[in-house]
Amino acid sequence: MKINKSTRIFQYITIIFFSITGLAPILLMVLSSFKTNIEIIKNPLSMPTGLNFASYSKLLNQLPYGTYFMNSILVTGISVFAILVFGSLAAYYLSRYSFRWNSALYMYFLLGMMIPIKLGVVPLFMLMKNLSLINTIWSLILIYAGIGIPLALLILTNFFNTLPKEIEEAARIDGASELGILFRVMVPLMKPALSTVMIIQFINVWNDFFFPLLFTQNEKVKTIQIGMSSLFGEYSTDWSVLFAGLTVASLPIIILFVFASRQFMEGLTAGAVK
Repeated sequence: MKINKSTRIFQYITIIFFSITGLAPILLMVLSSFKTNIEIIKNPLSMPTGLNFASYSKLLNQLPYGTYFMNSILVTGISVFAILVFGSLAAYYLSRYSFRWNSALYMYFLLGMMIPIKLGVVPLFMLMKNLSLINTIWSLILIYAGIGIPLALLILTNFFNTLPKEIEEAARIDGASELGILFRVMVPLMKPALSTVMIIQFINVWNDFFFPLLFTQNEKVKTIQIGMSSLFGEYSTDWSVLFAGLTVASLPIIILFVFASRQFMEGLTAGAVK
């Protein structure tokens, strides 16, 4: 169907409007990181008078920002890796093997998405305390992996169902094991779905504030979200340093989405067109 010129112009205007709406807060955050507190308070929407890196220097001197950043990288990276590995194993098993409790087990996993995890925060805290995992990054990793696997299972199982079983049969004839079929044959075909799960879970884990607040009181294991909260003073806040920290904290997500956006969009639209 041919689209007329006026419709095309309206589409471009709509795209530009939403692009500006989405990018404006990010641009404002980056520009504010190069301003002084006086400039931000006096005229928050103005351009900085120059590239002033004093706020970034203060950020590194006032806080153990590098420790916070590395803790967030470790927690997010290990959690997402665990979600992808165990989610792929469970999804492959439920998708390719039929047994009596197949549907019930699938629904059991999906209950993890239906029941709010925060309702069980007290027994969860007691469990981590009994395991001596309080004030360690492993408490966060186990929690995030448990929370993320149900969504990964939902996405990956549906994607497995779209792949023909003849591929696996050919691999079995060639002598491949079940794990070999999964990781050498199926996983390369699942890059769009895996990228979708990776980006969603990376954002969820990286931006989470609730669980690090409960399980990490030690400065050495705090994540970047908890560490940044110390910049909010009772009577005053150093806004330039805060915006500098937010700018640096947003870089991993931006970089990840830039490199995986194509696979992410393919994963979202997988199965939409037959």
